[in-house]
Amino acid sequence: MSRRSLHTPAPDAAALRARLDRARAAAAAAGTDALLIAPGSDLRYLLGQAGGSFERLTTLVVPADGTPALVVPKLEAPGYADVPTDDLGVELLTWVDGDDPYKLVADRLGKPGRVAVSDFTPALHVLALRAALGEAEQTLAGPVVRELRMRKDAAEIASLREAGAAIDRVHARVPEWLRPGRTEAEVGADIAAAIVEEGHVRADFVIVGSGPNGASPHHDVSERVIERGDVVVVDIGGPLPAGYNSDSTRTYAVGEPRDADVAETYAVLQRAQAAAVAAVKPRVTAEAVDAAARDVIAEAGFGEYFIHRTGHGIGLDVHEEPYIIAGNALPLEPGMAFSVEPGIYQPGRWGARIEDIVIVTEDGVESVNNQPHELVVLDA
Repeated sequence: MSRRSLHTPAPDAAALRARLDRARAAAAAAGTDALLIAPGSDLRYLLGQAGGSFERLTTLVVPADGTPALVVPKLEAPGYADVPTDDLGVELLTWVDGDDPYKLVADRLGKPGRVAVSDFTPALHVLALRAALGEAEQTLAGPVVRELRMRKDAAEIASLREAGAAIDRVHARVPEWLRPGRTEAEVGADIAAAIVEEGHVRADFVIVGSGPNGASPHHDVSERVIERGDVVVVDIGGPLPAGYNSDSTRTYAVGEPRDADVAETYAVLQRAQAAAVAAVKPRVTAEAVDAAARDVIAEAGFGEYFIHRTGHGIGLDVHEEPYIIAGNALPLEPGMAFSVEPGIYQPGRWGARIEDIVIVTEDGVESVNNQPHELVVLDA
């Protein structure tokens, strides 16, 4: 099968400049003099380019008041050639080995009282920046940037829809490969290839949890041979060229399940997942969506077997804000995107999970995954 080409365009300069303006305003509102954005998904969100994190410092300096600057080693500057810095109003500051890039950042900022550093900045850069910035208080940039990234714009939502449709096509093909006598690893390799064929850049994760392995939510693949009667959890996803991710789980049975309780237990899971999706709408809290799924499972006597949160945000990262978990009183807003993925896991026996990515709309919810939720019983 030829590799599908997906066509959601990268953000244009106007969209990126608007994001930078919002980032500056958010920094000011948080009482922060500047954001220091390391290579990664935050940088891709703001500049359209993720870059790479190495021992040499690269950081986007976003002052609450002033001109943003990209500080980058001169030898790595060609990797940012596609970033429209002039159109974005971003100054490019390069440095060479022997220069002190931390002093370059400090000189740029003057004497800030408070700076916020990307959550995943390497410690070697965090400590060197701390020394260079003297008395400045350092905090995490995550709480500021997540307020921007949680609410997806129209282009981001279009990318998530494409990702959902692409991973749905892969799940529709799983019956081609899932059969007795094959190992989880063999099935996983076929699925990984199909993820790329259906338009992803790569497969970021492929979980094929058969039989007792399905009771481990973050199982990978193994050399276990799939047997007739196994229940199999298949959780798969990856990024599209625009950077936005898919993530979807369906549960399969290889022939009629050997355990007599599968149908009844799986029906509980279906009700729980449907209840959680139905609960999603603006102003409902994240924890209320979690409770909608958890209550159904607990009332059926399986509460101890639902051992993770109901969902996680998704976008340029597979896991990002908002998290659909007890204790998160965040009210949902249009444009927020996250998984709804309750599971029931019985150690030593079998497990099951149903996962869709959903988007909060103005008056409810849209699911970007549309494969059937029923237990898929395969001929075997």
